[in-house]
Amino acid sequence: MAYLSTDKKKITVNTLLQMKANGEKIAQLTAYDYTTAKLFDEAGIDSIHVGDSGSNVVAGNADTLPITVDEMIFMARGVARACNHAFVVCDMPFGSYQVSREEGVRNAVKIMKETGADALKLEGGIEILDTVKAIIAAGIPVEGHLGLTPQSIHKLGGYGLRAKEEAEAEKLLADAKALDEAGCFGITLEKVPAKLAKTVTESIHGITIGIGAGPYTDGQVLVYTDAFGMTEGFKPKFQRHFAELGQGFKDAVSAYCKAVKTVDFPNESESY
Repeated sequence: MAYLSTDKKKITVNTLLQMKANGEKIAQLTAYDYTTAKLFDEAGIDSIHVGDSGSNVVAGNADTLPITVDEMIFMARGVARACNHAFVVCDMPFGSYQVSREEGVRNAVKIMKETGADALKLEGGIEILDTVKAIIAAGIPVEGHLGLTPQSIHKLGGYGLRAKEEAEAEKLLADAKALDEAGCFGITLEKVPAKLAKTVTESIHGITIGIGAGPYTDGQVLVYTDAFGMTEGFKPKFQRHFAELGQGFKDAVSAYCKAVKTVDFPNESESY
């Protein structure tokens, strides 16, 4: 019987791979704290990604580079505690696995021990393959990340579509196959042509999670503040607003301020 997303059984790597085999799409959202993750988990989300995008969403940084291992641990610990159902993937931040294989394994073990996350995600292809293999050998599930890799934004020169040209597309496919053969359970494909994402999805054993990569990946991920209309002035082509919570928050704050200033709150029934 196909996996049912309404079943509250904890999702594992094996569950995700079975979902791919069954043709069931995987729904993933980012989250960075216990309260938000608990709501998502109770709503039936398949997976939560504790992204280094928390550098932008939580800390207000211009890119993902400043966030540290300890800051990722702080966020992921709360998310993992909230999830009885969803599979929790935590990003390894910039600088935590690029220096050496040994340092990458050390940081990976630290994140897993101190968060309770189910897996880690690393950006890059063949260049980080030795580190990926070593982390997997330590017993830690690893997800790759190809295409637009925000930790390399200064090298890439911007947030535009990746792998438009044949050479870059061929390298991305080769990287995906190498990561898959190394034992990665999945790969995030960010901002790449849908046709290429389809080829990658059909070429590897592991799952693919797309963001701006078309409808053919095994699943989709979005930054929840973007998807729910909380990030003003940001709506790239791949983005859809599933709610307008930004305006809802503003309306609620305005109502609260008005109630306080007019001494409507607290009223007699709300007082001891």
